Amino acid sequence: MAVSKKRNKSNAVKVPRSATKPQSDNPKWLVPTFSTLLLVGLVWILVYYISRGTYPFAIGNVNIFIGFAMLLAAMGLLTRWK
Repeated sequence: MAVSKKRNKSNAVKVPRSATKPQSDNPKWLVPTFSTLLLVGLVWILVYYISRGTYPFAIGNVNIFIGFAMLLAAMGLLTRWK
């Protein structure tokens, strides 16, 4: 892709702004997905502890594993963030 360069009166090269704008390598879904997983995982664990084991589901300590699985999935997505 050739960038057209224009010279102004001071003989300096003027590069269009669109050519200097850095492109993000991140997919658009990445940040909302890992943010949601972090928040939902944290809230899941907090609700489990505050409700003394009856919410979000009455499955005992499996709720802790579900919350940590969401947190780990979010951390795994964070490794793709550039």
